[in-house]
Amino acid sequence: MAAPSGAASCEDFAEFQELLRVMRTIDDRIVHELNTTIPTASFVGKIDASQTCKELYQSLMDAHTSRERIIKNCIAQTSSVVKTLREEREKAQDDVALLKQLRKEQTKLKLMQSELNVEEVVNDRSWKASAFLITQTTRIMNLPYLRENTFSAVQSLSIRLQTLDSLKPGEEGNGDRCLGI
Repeated sequence: MAAPSGAASCEDFAEFQELLRVMRTIDDRIVHELNTTIPTASFVGKIDASQTCKELYQSLMDAHTSRERIIKNCIAQTSSVVKTLREEREKAQDDVALLKQLRKEQTKLKLMQSELNVEEVVNDRSWKASAFLITQTTRIMNLPYLRENTFSAVQSLSIRLQTLDSLKPGEEGNGDRCLGI
């Protein structure tokens, strides 16, 4: 599931939030995506689970990277506007309209900064749901090709969750196993 690639409008916060909502669809549907990616016992030989897992992993990483880039870009743009308005405000302290505009932009900046926290929670939830579903699927369905890697996959996921914040935009993890874990 591809994320929208259009440029984000940072001027209208409601539009900004709507764009993020649409881009978070893959995370909202992660359980469904995993259920359709990991083959059932009857389809094990018919579907290349490794390839479909790599593709899902890449889609998820691309979505996370795109959203983070858009959020940080909008924060930078809005910060610049706030800085400019502060400078203007220092020159014209009696301008009430300028003060209102400054307060409006400061509020928008705080809301955009809070979206980074929301993004972290959404990403965390996706990776944890992925680990849980993979663990349960391999245990219940007795899929030896996945079960062999389940413990190391969950262990790798724990490490990945701890280091996810250390990745720079554009960097990727290892996509060799399902969801890179």
